[in-house]
Amino acid sequence: MKALLLENIHPDAERLLVNRGFEVTMATEALAEDALIEALQGVDYLGIRSRTQLTKRVIDAAPGLRAVGAFCIGTNQIDLDAATEAGVAVFNAPYSNTRSVVELAICEIIALARRLTDRNRDMHAGVWDKSAIGSHEVRGRTLGLVGFGHVARALARLVAGFDMKILAATRHADDAALADHGAERIDLDALCARSDIVSLHALPSTPPLFHAARLARMKPGAILINTARGALVDEAALSAALAAGRLGAAGLDVFAHEPLPPDHP
Repeated sequence: MKALLLENIHPDAERLLVNRGFEVTMATEALAEDALIEALQGVDYLGIRSRTQLTKRVIDAAPGLRAVGAFCIGTNQIDLDAATEAGVAVFNAPYSNTRSVVELAICEIIALARRLTDRNRDMHAGVWDKSAIGSHEVRGRTLGLVGFGHVARALARLVAGFDMKILAATRHADDAALADHGAERIDLDALCARSDIVSLHALPSTPPLFHAARLARMKPGAILINTARGALVDEAALSAALAAGRLGAAGLDVFAHEPLPPDHP
């Protein structure tokens, strides 16, 4: 049997498959649609991350494909209906990068609250600026979590050590889960108005959940963090809010369209 592993899957996966008799092909990058179709000929199992787009056209052109492993949380890069119709099993790894995402969110929260990126840029430009204007500790600040799944809960546990107040806008988590993590349930618009930092941990929505009107409801100078799904944010509206000084900063790990086009705002 043959397996194709894309997007720099950990070598341990190759070792485990080879030990079980698989012929394994590895690639460090995602493949475009035509190249993916060609690479899948004769392949039984495919391993991907988030960038490989497994469309209906690709699935239909790979009759020998038995299963797809998404080595990440999401599966929106896979046409699940087409996979079901073709009898291709799909699995993901919903907890595999929880800690990694949480640490990234904390990194962005602190860096933006303390304006470390601004100071780094200035220093490299030869500007010596020791002013702390606009730079704040996160202690005592209010963190608003949009969504309260396992990533948001892990983030809530860790930021508790920073003495941050935690708000959560969620329709699914029960009161006991919120209480266990020191979070106060609140509706989304109220969360936007009260939070110094808003961190997104929800599923994508159409239209974007954070459109121009909702961004305008955020606290002046607030920070927006998105480590969830790019489609949650109207990026043009966010760029306008930042340029106008309405929001203080934004940390985005995901975008609606990746890679970014050269004219992206």
